[in-house]
Amino acid sequence: MHLAKEQLPVKIDSPGAVARQATDFGDANGYGTISGEYFSLAAGADITPLLAGLEGDLCQAPHWGYLLEGQVTTTYSDGTEETITAGDLFYWPPGHTVRVGEDAEVILFSPQDEHTAVLDHMLAKAAASG
Repeated sequence: MHLAKEQLPVKIDSPGAVARQATDFGDANGYGTISGEYFSLAAGADITPLLAGLEGDLCQAPHWGYLLEGQVTTTYSDGTEETITAGDLFYWPPGHTVRVGEDAEVILFSPQDEHTAVLDHMLAKAAASG
């Protein structure tokens, strides 16, 4: 199965960030159904404040992905950081946050239930502060 970026439904559409999520996009053994996601993120975006209230104030969903363009830095629960750049294939384990160094286009594959809960939490936080 394949989908073009424009075919993925928009889950979050706010200034500086558009998140697209295709649910029921396969199965990650041990996690259940996964979703295929396409994020467009502006330089300077930092999701850390939107994760407040989640376990450890971090995203607890694992992600497998590919950075099409830009630069993204991930900070893990132990304080270590990892920066990915265009062309990198990556895995982010549970317990992380991200900030964007350069405008980025990111493809993620995530456990559907876990990441949808995180995205819904982020939407609620954004609505409460806006």
